[in-house]
Amino acid sequence: MKFTKSLIKGKLIKRYKRFFVDVKINNQIVTAHCPNTGSMMGLLEEGNEVYLLKNDNPKRKLKYGLEMIKAKKNLVGVNTHMANKIVHHGLSNNLIKELKENETIQAEVFFNKETRFDFLAKKNGQKSFIEVKNVTLFRDKLTAEFPDAITSRGSKHLLTLIDAIKKGYKAYLIFLVQIQNMEKFKIARDIDSEYYKNYLKAQKAGVNFLAYRCKITSKEILIEKKIKIIDD
Repeated sequence: MKFTKSLIKGKLIKRYKRFFVDVKINNQIVTAHCPNTGSMMGLLEEGNEVYLLKNDNPKRKLKYGLEMIKAKKNLVGVNTHMANKIVHHGLSNNLIKELKENETIQAEVFFNKETRFDFLAKKNGQKSFIEVKNVTLFRDKLTAEFPDAITSRGSKHLLTLIDAIKKGYKAYLIFLVQIQNMEKFKIARDIDSEYYKNYLKAQKAGVNFLAYRCKITSKEILIEKKIKIIDD
């Protein structure tokens, strides 16, 4: 996914009330929208390099949106709204080898009254539900992790993917690693042990787990390569 305009570089001052970040651009301090309601663990150190996208919509109060943070020398895509766009681009351009050449790809499809999944793909008569999780946590140089906080919603999605398999669908969960240089992925079971239990349950039931790393630059973010899922 290419950015519509050039990103503006600044220095992080602080994030607050979940949706706001103060950023220093040259000698000016601006407040930008933070499109990530997660904990963003490990990314919010004061002075970190950040990249903002300016918007020209007169109806929006905040003229900037946070897109990327540079933490521990790695660029990290923090806009969770971009994750599904990146995966849709990957599915449409056959960048995800396990999900190539789909006849149809539908976004935001309800499985039941309470749950909708990010995508429903169809190929050779087989329908597959695909859920996407945006990954921004890394605590060592090469390993990305999810989740970065307790996620009851994430656990619910795992259990519902198991139900989808029982009803004849294939089920995939893609951990989209928006972090440069990562070579491995793992579940952060010390952060959410319940999610880890449900992950193992879903794995046993036949849910396909994939981790794909993105190529991240100030001009675009797109799927780059599959990385190994490890269990430590």
